[in-house]
Amino acid sequence: MKKLILASFAAVVLSFGAAKAEETETLYKFYCAQCHGFDGNGDGPNVSQDFPVTPRNFNKGDVMGKLSDADLVNVIKEGGPSVSKSPMMPPWGKTLTDAEIAGLVKKLRVLCKCKGPS
Repeated sequence: MKKLILASFAAVVLSFGAAKAEETETLYKFYCAQCHGFDGNGDGPNVSQDFPVTPRNFNKGDVMGKLSDADLVNVIKEGGPSVSKSPMMPPWGKTLTDAEIAGLVKKLRVLCKCKGPS
């Protein structure tokens, strides 16, 4: 009986994690990929030749590795101007929850295959 309860608990935890990852992927595709690209290359469908700036390429680990998780949270919440970057990067702090933003930061770390400074 005890093993059944533990197995059931583990299944719930694992499915919750999978749902969270799926939700993060959906959020990334909706809010981020439009400019940053579905693979994070900075070549999203909204970026045209007359786009005023080149969106950040999340796959550049040498650049992304210099940014702390707090830096990434800040730019997602407050937008580009908060870090002296482009106003084309909108603030999502009133749209996304802290948990959703944390999930997006993890997604960016996967894309760059890097960690921020300690």
